[in-house]
Amino acid sequence: MTAVFQVQNLNKAFGGLAVTQDVSITMNPGDRVALIGPNGAGKTTFVNLVTGHLEPDSGKVLLGGNDVTSLSPTLRVRQGLVRSFQVTRLFPDMTPEEHLALAVMQRTGRTGAIFGHYQAKPDVMAEVAELLRTLGLDHIATRKVAEIAYGQQRLLEIALALALRPKVLLLDEPAAGVPQSDTPRIEAALAGLPADLAVLMIEHDMDLVFRFARRVIVLAAGAIIFDGSPADVTRDARVREAYLGSYANDRSAA
Repeated sequence: MTAVFQVQNLNKAFGGLAVTQDVSITMNPGDRVALIGPNGAGKTTFVNLVTGHLEPDSGKVLLGGNDVTSLSPTLRVRQGLVRSFQVTRLFPDMTPEEHLALAVMQRTGRTGAIFGHYQAKPDVMAEVAELLRTLGLDHIATRKVAEIAYGQQRLLEIALALALRPKVLLLDEPAAGVPQSDTPRIEAALAGLPADLAVLMIEHDMDLVFRFARRVIVLAAGAIIFDGSPADVTRDARVREAYLGSYANDRSAA
């Protein structure tokens, strides 16, 4: 199987401080990978490097075998690398329907059209309706974002990412700030992602990680210290010392 996403020997330092140290990751279509690690481990820097918001000192980022290391964030999105953010970046006075219509028209190169006329475009409306149904947002399609619950806003961000037709989806703490009562909605959305989509999720909620991931990568001090199965990660001595601690002990005792 051809890898859809590869990071090869990525390095980044700020001054004399190495924040990304020789990081290499390979993902295939359909992979479900969680990237975890303590605060300050370099997770956000890593995501900024692979999405083009930071330039690495050395190393490569490849999508479908093509080197995209020198491409802008926008061009990487067009190549299929899409990111959601830890904090919502939505427009409070726009509706979910409007957000998704804009994303679809951006992807299809029609943002020059008058935005208010998107409802006259059957293909756009059909895709928007499907995304809204898939994420369980169809009943609030025409309400302003400022009026909907935070958990629904996080679901809308996932819908926006899917509207861009990614090959690789980077989810930055999709459940962050979501009330525990709404977490099942996020999990249901993650479970319903396209089977051939490669997903890399950064998350601190370890229960969510273990329900979602089929592979876990642990980053500490900018370097990968573990890359393997969820079953093995809690037994790894370096991971227990660097990050999991009492959580690993609790799972072992369970």
